[in-house]
Amino acid sequence: MPWGTIRSDPKRICAALKIATWNVNGIRARQLQFCDWVTQEQPDVVCLQELKAELYQIPPQCHLDEYHAFFHGLKAYSGVSLHVKKTLTVEKPAFGHPAFDMEARIVQAEVGDTVFASVYVPNGNKNYPAKVDFVRRLVAWAREVHQAGKKLVLCGDMNITRSEMDVHPRERRVGIIGQLPEERALFAELLGDELVDVHRKLDPENDRLFTWWAPWRQMRERNIGWRLDYVLASKSIAEKATSCVVQREFGTSDHGPVVATFA
Repeated sequence: MPWGTIRSDPKRICAALKIATWNVNGIRARQLQFCDWVTQEQPDVVCLQELKAELYQIPPQCHLDEYHAFFHGLKAYSGVSLHVKKTLTVEKPAFGHPAFDMEARIVQAEVGDTVFASVYVPNGNKNYPAKVDFVRRLVAWAREVHQAGKKLVLCGDMNITRSEMDVHPRERRVGIIGQLPEERALFAELLGDELVDVHRKLDPENDRLFTWWAPWRQMRERNIGWRLDYVLASKSIAEKATSCVVQREFGTSDHGPVVATFA
């Protein structure tokens, strides 16, 4: 049982591992929703993006007692956090950032032989070359993790739709950032031979699988959106995936949480 090497509570050795990711679009605006969500879902690992807050601005109630956590943010812009449940590892993991981190966009922690990371890729609308460079560096970093003999779970807002299927037909546009062939080719490089798109593995034919909806014309209620938020995992982890769900009806962010469970 691979998770037995990192769990500290013997009663939970055979329990499922739950990993959740959510672009909160402002942790202060979503603080009560965040706490309610974590209390309800009880994920072992939580990845947040777009905190829009520096450390001193994080609401006290978001420092959950049950989790080791690291908040990595900027005032009113970007920001990510990573939360690891204390039943997964008693000792606080060494949180850190790859050398290519920019604008507080990635945080990682190593637990046993697995690296968990929360990432928020630039949307590229203001500086598309910076987005491409970031993703290229992300690709190289993921390869280095695997070359070091580690497993990887990479979660977050990639700001790239992996394929045409990941955009509602009414939202498909030629030449729009987030849907460009170059971006999708880089996404394919990121997956390579080691990483698996867990949601697509479990639900390969669903052409209405979206995680972001424009905040107008009831796009969310009508499920006219884009799939931008992903749980990517090394093959040996992904093969144990039992479910992956977009919680479209939860919260007031323009993104829905994504929750994946592994046997």
